[in-house]
Amino acid sequence: MKERNQYREIEDFLADESFRLWMRSKEDSNCWEEWTLEHPKRAKLVEEARLWLLAMKVPEHDLSQEQVDAALQSTWMKIEKIEQESKMEQKLIQLWKTTWFRKIAAILVFGLLSFYVYDNYFVSKNNNSYYEQIVANTDDNGLLEQINNSNKPQIVTLSDGSSVLLQPKSKLSYPKVFMGNERNVYLSGEAFFEISKNPKKPFFVHANEIVTKVIGTSFRIKAYANQSDVEVLVRTGKVKVKSEKAIRNSSQEEIVLLPNQALRFVRKNQTFNKITDITLDKSLSSSIRSIEQLSFEFTDIPVAQIFKTIEQAYSVEIDFPKQVLEKCHLTTSLSDQPLPEKLKIICKSIGNNSSYTMNGNQITILSKGCN
Repeated sequence: MKERNQYREIEDFLADESFRLWMRSKEDSNCWEEWTLEHPKRAKLVEEARLWLLAMKVPEHDLSQEQVDAALQSTWMKIEKIEQESKMEQKLIQLWKTTWFRKIAAILVFGLLSFYVYDNYFVSKNNNSYYEQIVANTDDNGLLEQINNSNKPQIVTLSDGSSVLLQPKSKLSYPKVFMGNERNVYLSGEAFFEISKNPKKPFFVHANEIVTKVIGTSFRIKAYANQSDVEVLVRTGKVKVKSEKAIRNSSQEEIVLLPNQALRFVRKNQTFNKITDITLDKSLSSSIRSIEQLSFEFTDIPVAQIFKTIEQAYSVEIDFPKQVLEKCHLTTSLSDQPLPEKLKIICKSIGNNSSYTMNGNQITILSKGCN
């Protein structure tokens, strides 16, 4: 090994065991610190060697010259990579200083910004205006509007006993009392409907550019203002779908949907895509919610469990006398029934003048026990 006074390269220091020991453990058996301070140039070279040693993460055991060379090569490649990135950054800065490059960048930024503004403001505004326009032009006077700005579904109970589970970022306009020979509501967003049966007074849901006609059934409509499609999915019963434009022109037949069937309406070109098996459509099958999956057929089931199923389906909270109803079991069918009707059936089955009150998503059951 060379005399350390002859060390001129970093490799000389890295190959010296006593130097590596000094760097790792501060054990200065060969007076490295005193030797380093004797000359400023030595101090600079020692510092560079120390940095290389840290970069290589030299292990505790002795290193051969070949190992030192390999570690140096690995570290040098890292340094070259950093230098290349630095050079690339300098080139970009130089490019940015040129007028033509700044103009091109400005055009690209302006184009992206314009697309974002158009897609998120003008398109949304125009789509929202469709809902506002159709509500404004309706013959129904004094419509109520429920807007769900919360992060969980809200229950809307209509005057005919129908119930609507309104999803977040959605709104529903409806009359306080349904008059005439039709029941009309207006949706922007997503909602699950359970409609009270009344063959003499059909129920219509106006959602963006389509109208869904029902008599008594349960179904979901997804019609957000800023989305390109409108979806209708039937859980029970039967619905008929038609576009608003076709209704005015009487130019299109109604599309009939049965249970577990769906329809996707493409707003851009006003086309319908009927889906006869929703399990084969990944988008639809993945979006099915609890209320569409749970069974409401109960055979000798504790009342507490029935209430838990309703809570899960409708995102409501039910307060009931647990000890009083602890031993109550029911056998009943609540399928294809709006939420108020479900609660009426349960209270009637329990007996003893049981009743319920409902305030938004909070339901209270009053009962002195089951029959």
